[in-house]
Amino acid sequence: MNATLKLATIVGARPQFVKAAVVSRAIRLTGNGNGGRAVQETLIHTGQHYDASMSQVFFDQLGMEAPRYNLAIGSGNHGEQTGRMLSEVERVLLAEHPDWVLVYGDTNSTLAGALAAAKLNLPIAHVEAGLRDYNRKAPEEINRIVADHLSQLLFVPTETALRNLEAEGITDGVHLIGDVMQDALAEYTQTAQQKSTLLRDLGLVDRDYLLATIHRAENTDDHDRFAAILRALRALAENNDVVWPVHPRTRKHLSQFEAMPARVHLLGPASYLDMLALERSASIILTDSGGVQKEARWLNVPCVTLREETSWVETLQDGWNRLAGADTERILAAAAAAKAMQVDRATPVSRSGAAYHVANILARQY
Repeated sequence: MNATLKLATIVGARPQFVKAAVVSRAIRLTGNGNGGRAVQETLIHTGQHYDASMSQVFFDQLGMEAPRYNLAIGSGNHGEQTGRMLSEVERVLLAEHPDWVLVYGDTNSTLAGALAAAKLNLPIAHVEAGLRDYNRKAPEEINRIVADHLSQLLFVPTETALRNLEAEGITDGVHLIGDVMQDALAEYTQTAQQKSTLLRDLGLVDRDYLLATIHRAENTDDHDRFAAILRALRALAENNDVVWPVHPRTRKHLSQFEAMPARVHLLGPASYLDMLALERSASIILTDSGGVQKEARWLNVPCVTLREETSWVETLQDGWNRLAGADTERILAAAAAAKAMQVDRATPVSRSGAAYHVANILARQY
């Protein structure tokens, strides 16, 4: 038996950088603890997110080591992008011969990494396993289902995710560990308060603006859905400042519509620390991002989700998160209800310990 476990970690999109940052740090700190092997990690970046504001800034701010491999795949249609990733990831795995392949979440990078590993008979560990929103039209749902059914270790964040896997007959290798994004939020929120100057630069007042994030293809690529969301933002901007960090692909679609009013502040993609600062101080958040839904709940910020479903059903409890789809009137009604909530934000974000559970469980693999 090799004294050191070789781990290949595959990332490609900004939420994965955040998750990998805390898990990789836990792996380095765990070492030979708990009777397990030391873990040698090789970071593989597919290049799915390649713009500096969507990629490099996360490595810089989170103190991550530069990836050993950057495959520079870039954008493309789902089949084209995933196919190129699959070919390049396979090439790296053949060169590295890892003992385990670690994938995160539900992006095309997740799918390509899991497929490449499975075809090489390499065991797969999936962080954030078990999530389902039961919308097969969403590519993320396909990616997470395939990754889960190929994985030998499944790190599950919630009881709901655990039940989802049980319903699909997946019970071996499943570990309910909590959420690594909660660990990241607990670790970096104070840093964001100290280092981010974005609110001051924009002249924003704490809890006196709305934060919007819109990036999912189901919203941006559908003209009618996107138009309905924009109508809602225009109406909200009549009485509120709306801060909107715009994804590059979203900005391309936005250019097809008339200019937004002055109180809608269109920004470039926000760094992780700037995004945490914006989330923490918003009065409400409107988003189609799963990660932002969770962060809003942990930060006690009411949220309106611009989708018909969510894989994070726990956020819907007690009205903290409301599903409004892409219907203008539903969005406005949900925003009004969210803004009327009595919010106590004094409680700090606690750690779940998930990152160290991942590190310790991996270190025990033989």
